[in-house]
Amino acid sequence: MGSASIGYQSGISARFNRNLNLRSDATLSSLPCKVDFSRKSFFSATTSTHNKECSNRARVCSLPNTDEKLETPILDSIKTPSQLKNLTVKELKHLADEIRTELLSVLWKTRKSVKPSLAAIELTLALHYVFRAPVDKILWDAVEQTYAHKVLTRRWSSIPSRQNNGVSGVTSRLESEYDSFGTGHGCNSISAGLGLAVARDIKGKRDRVVAVIDSVTITAGQAYEAMSNAGYLDSNMIVILNDNRHSLHPNMADGSKASISALSSFMSKIQSSQIFRKFRELAKAMTKKIGKGMYEWAAKVDEYARGMVGPTGSTLFEELGLYYIGPVDGHNIEDLVCLLREVASLDSMGPVLVHVITEEKRDAETANIVVKDRRTYSDCFVEALVKEAETDRDIVVVHAGIEMDPSLVTFQERFPDRFFNVGMAEQHAVTFSAGLSSGGLKPFCIIPSAFLQRAYDQVVHDVDRQRKAVRFVITSAGLVGSDGPVQCGAFDITFMSCLPNMIAMAPANEDELVNMVATAAYITDRPVCFRFPRGAIVNKNYLVPTGLPIEIGRGRVLLEGQEVALLGYGAMVQNCINAHSLLSKLGLNVTVADARFCKPLDIKLVRDLCQNHKFLITVEEGCVGGFGSHVAQFIALDGQLDGKIKWRPIVLPDGYIEEASPNEQLALAGLTGHHIAATALSLLGRTREALLLLS
Repeated sequence: MGSASIGYQSGISARFNRNLNLRSDATLSSLPCKVDFSRKSFFSATTSTHNKECSNRARVCSLPNTDEKLETPILDSIKTPSQLKNLTVKELKHLADEIRTELLSVLWKTRKSVKPSLAAIELTLALHYVFRAPVDKILWDAVEQTYAHKVLTRRWSSIPSRQNNGVSGVTSRLESEYDSFGTGHGCNSISAGLGLAVARDIKGKRDRVVAVIDSVTITAGQAYEAMSNAGYLDSNMIVILNDNRHSLHPNMADGSKASISALSSFMSKIQSSQIFRKFRELAKAMTKKIGKGMYEWAAKVDEYARGMVGPTGSTLFEELGLYYIGPVDGHNIEDLVCLLREVASLDSMGPVLVHVITEEKRDAETANIVVKDRRTYSDCFVEALVKEAETDRDIVVVHAGIEMDPSLVTFQERFPDRFFNVGMAEQHAVTFSAGLSSGGLKPFCIIPSAFLQRAYDQVVHDVDRQRKAVRFVITSAGLVGSDGPVQCGAFDITFMSCLPNMIAMAPANEDELVNMVATAAYITDRPVCFRFPRGAIVNKNYLVPTGLPIEIGRGRVLLEGQEVALLGYGAMVQNCINAHSLLSKLGLNVTVADARFCKPLDIKLVRDLCQNHKFLITVEEGCVGGFGSHVAQFIALDGQLDGKIKWRPIVLPDGYIEEASPNEQLALAGLTGHHIAATALSLLGRTREALLLLS
């Protein structure tokens, strides 16, 4: 290993040597972590060497032929993460390449970006090499970075299909002892890790706690609340900031970024060493004895000095009470192991944050291939919103969530000054939108259903209670296939429609979606929300027309029939139509109606359906307490249940539906056209036909 790479050595031990020459066939456990203090080595490492190393390691330049069996001899020999400690440096590097090839060959089939997982491979190897999982607790914040972890913990074979009853796409304590805490929507790892650390201290244990968070999820407020509390409690824990070259602020991706230089690498070695930490603590104790003024002066000198050599914003972590180390090359396994070993050896030193730089761009561009078979509801929504914005200059867009739907780029490019992407800051997005509304604008606040849950207090107090005209666009509503329960939008119908001033609606198809965009733009005296699913639109050749506002609280009858009325809400109207087709083949003609609005409910439509049918079935892709509950409340108070009508609700089951294909999830939930038709047959006493329909 030449002097050019010494500048990237991020570990340090009590023994400081002039030169560092590592044998590629030596195991890392036998390697001392040393620093060359010579002037030559200090300035010889350059970022060009780092870029060259990254380029050399990016061997996977295209999608492999998945019909061929990939050779992964080292990976095949690893049965538990503890076996990594027996590998040589060269073998660890080969293992990283094997995992990278394996991930790329399989995950591209899911049509998701695999770059975050590819970029975190060396970091994952280093973590499992240094720490003793599952005794030591390793928590992951982002689902996309956990696949190498799952490979090493022998759960890989079930991941590619991600079907029901298989291995979860997220970390789960129920699935493996190596998963210390379940991943959610991000930003929970530090909070949960601090809880584990405090519990460890109270129980008198000595295990290590490591929380890995990335540069996207760390933008969420909970992460800073957790770091502030960690600094106050001063419990031993390690926070790994995996800076995967996304800016710490989502709208500053083209701004300055932390880089790995000779100086930063050198300072990382110094900062992580026991000698420096003990000297720093001794100096703090001595200045305290001299007097408060000297102590405060020394603290400022320490902060300024560390801020000068660290990247922009690094002192923020110090202010929160975390000892900052970095930035560190996240693709140099030797550096990572040496540094993490030193950090793991520090006792009673409080929380530490290690800033690791990883490069997603170092891997193949083909790793990010996403194939679109058909146009989605999001595509139609954006096209309709662009049309509205072209004639109404007051329309603005606020987006929040872990990632932005690619279709929104159209609006962003067309109206850059009227588009605001705030990242994982849903609470801010809602109140920011309320402020925009107060200023005379027409904000469309776009948040996926599962992420809107974070901001419910702001929805209640900053929007609905004040009757602010914020237009909530709830994306990824209902079941979301391979993203399972983590991003499932099951609860928004219930928690939005219960608000006194909220208008809640949902389109049955793309035509209704376009009209609801126009309706939302038209409403200026109260908040409104509408939801749509993640999937493809009904008509693949659909051309978006100019939307026409819908009369508030007015549903419609689509198909006239007798005895049974199917009243669908949102995307489930299409499944009601499918059920009608199945039943018509059995000689049963039922009515299908599109509610459009959950609130205000079209009471005239509901009353007519009750008075002209024996059975009313409400169908929604949401949890109990939603649309069906509003219908039940009305027909009970209106006396309809005292007459001949019998009502049956079809909602999502009271449980979390794991990863599966969209059709499989709908079947598990009992929301397919077959299940709706079977419900109608059962009500009519035709049980045998109902069972045959579901067989």
